[in-house]
Amino acid sequence: MTGAKKYTKAEIVDSLYEKTGMSRKEIRTIIDLFIDDIKDSLVKNMVIELRGFGTFEIKVRKGRQKARNPKTGETVSVTSHGIASFRPGRELKQDVWNLGVPRPVLHKKK
Repeated sequence: MTGAKKYTKAEIVDSLYEKTGMSRKEIRTIIDLFIDDIKDSLVKNMVIELRGFGTFEIKVRKGRQKARNPKTGETVSVTSHGIASFRPGRELKQDVWNLGVPRPVLHKKK
């Protein structure tokens, strides 16, 4: 999505700090532990389901004998490998459904 603003971990920490009053250091630690736990679970090929948000899982991409390096155009062989995948949950899908859809311009009567 072009032009989308980034929301960084530091901004999340600041937002949670304002909402909870916990120290920034505690919040950063909790976020880091949360992310590490998700990574560790994915490495163990576990599916992480966060109801109302979505599901993280590993999918296997089949290898190919003739793949192309997009930078150089060179033909290379690629072995089967895992990729991290995210499927948004129903609530998240509904919340973002109309993003990017131009809103109608309402003309005021003079």
